[in-house]
Amino acid sequence: MKSCLIVDDSRVIRRVSRHILESLDFAVEEAEDGQLGIDHCKAAMPDVVLLDWNMPVMTGIEFVAKLRTLPGGDVPKVIFCTTENDMAHIREAISAGADEYVMKPFDHETLQIKLQLVGMV
Repeated sequence: MKSCLIVDDSRVIRRVSRHILESLDFAVEEAEDGQLGIDHCKAAMPDVVLLDWNMPVMTGIEFVAKLRTLPGGDVPKVIFCTTENDMAHIREAISAGADEYVMKPFDHETLQIKLQLVGMV
């Protein structure tokens, strides 16, 4: 079973994302900020990270930059999931190490397509 870590400060987004991911047979863990997400990755590196941009403690950009420096941190597919939708933000996310980008709000089909694009379903 593939694993996904949802890193988002919104409990609602984490709940919706968990429901979608579990329906796609992912084992799901959650972190409410980037630092807790990094701590989780140090303990058990996930296959996929669904990542918010704007969070307290550590932003999504800071998270992905730090993740990519960890042992095994080059392995997880990172999908930014955010309301930031301009090309400058998308380019910044990809250049920081993200693999894909999905706009909030999203639905089951949209997230499934993004997971297919990164080879996870």
